[in-house]
Amino acid sequence: MPTTVSLDAAAASAAADPGAMEIIKEFIVQGGAFMWPILLVLAVGLIIVIERVIYLQATKSRNKKVWDNVFPLISKGQFRQAMEQVKESKTGLARVVAYGLERARLSRRHDDVELAMEEGLMEVMPRLETRTPYIATLANIATLLGLLGTIIGLIQAFTAVASADPAQKADLLSASISVAMNTTAFGLMAAIPLLLAFSFINSMTGKVVDSMEMASVKFLNVFRQVTMQQEKNADGQ
Repeated sequence: MPTTVSLDAAAASAAADPGAMEIIKEFIVQGGAFMWPILLVLAVGLIIVIERVIYLQATKSRNKKVWDNVFPLISKGQFRQAMEQVKESKTGLARVVAYGLERARLSRRHDDVELAMEEGLMEVMPRLETRTPYIATLANIATLLGLLGTIIGLIQAFTAVASADPAQKADLLSASISVAMNTTAFGLMAAIPLLLAFSFINSMTGKVVDSMEMASVKFLNVFRQVTMQQEKNADGQ
């Protein structure tokens, strides 16, 4: 018997307590028309965040794979084989290394090779940063839409209260202000995660760029050592 009473009480409690989705739905509906543009901005921002994270993580993995294959060849002075390897890949690091190897084929001056690799890196960087600034812009738009929705809601609230019964003005005004504040709250709830994601993606992009710059430095150091050794061997002969 106690077990039955306990189950009935739990069922009644669950029925009385609405689900999280219902609470969110009610919150959005009460906020008014501006809640939907904020929701759209949040959805677009999250799509960009997910796409950028996947792309940068994949780029990092592919760059590492290319470097692990190419660096041993460069260390042995097998520049032709290294060139064949990077030509088969479409990664950013492969393009940078290809620029360096192509210039090394025409000129043995280290400065020329370095400039060529910097040129390749400058071509790759815009692709790494594509759409990332949109995330911060969408965060700002969400905040501004929230404020705009609140201001319009307050205007409508004061207009409605002006012609209401004096005895009900306080209750109507407090309820209207509470609803109007939903848009500001939702705008901030959308903006804060987007700004955090923007900082995270900027950090990921910076790490990828740093790894490519480090690979360029290693390439130049190894290239210098290999060319010096080849010149010594040629002079010895």
